[in-house]
Amino acid sequence: MIDIAIVDYGMGNLRSVHKALEHVAPTLSIAVTSDPNVVRKAKRVVVPGQGAMRNCIQELETRGMREAVIEAATHKPYLGICLGLQMLFKESEEGNVQGLNILPGKVVRFPAAVMITPDGQKLKVPHMGWNQVYQAIKHPLWEGIPEDARFYFVHSYYVKTLVETSIAAQSQYPFSFACAIAQDNIFAVQFHPEKSQSAGLTLLSNFTKWTPNF
Repeated sequence: MIDIAIVDYGMGNLRSVHKALEHVAPTLSIAVTSDPNVVRKAKRVVVPGQGAMRNCIQELETRGMREAVIEAATHKPYLGICLGLQMLFKESEEGNVQGLNILPGKVVRFPAAVMITPDGQKLKVPHMGWNQVYQAIKHPLWEGIPEDARFYFVHSYYVKTLVETSIAAQSQYPFSFACAIAQDNIFAVQFHPEKSQSAGLTLLSNFTKWTPNF
């Protein structure tokens, strides 16, 4: 049995995620896979991704991975990264596409009209680079990570959850937005822990040892 399955649906920096997980958990078996049966048998599942939501959902369906990802997100430790977070929600403005509808809420684009800081600085979309992450709840995946640690972001869309108690962290660009969601066996982030140096590696290490109560 594979300890950690990294879902390959043709989108995302899988090599970086794989290498980072191998670094923090060298004794575990970790596989990058597009086989839904491997995902179903794995003890833990990581769903990374970057790119357009419509393509993401299409590729999951084409590769027969949609149901396997839904099962993972409801039955075992699940770590979503970037699109791996966004796909969990009901719908996305990006292409007006339906998501997996596991979590209530939607994915929306940063509105150009409000992308100005109080001192008049215009911010670019996508939101790209390092930004502080402010933890909203205590969670095993935050263990050993400062409450205002910086993580690396690359995204033009963000999630608006209908369940505020599921927000595990927020960031600002220029307004506050949810950048981490925690619910039962799901922990999903908008930033890229595999690109976030020590804080990101700590989060990934915590995931490899996390046993959720659900």
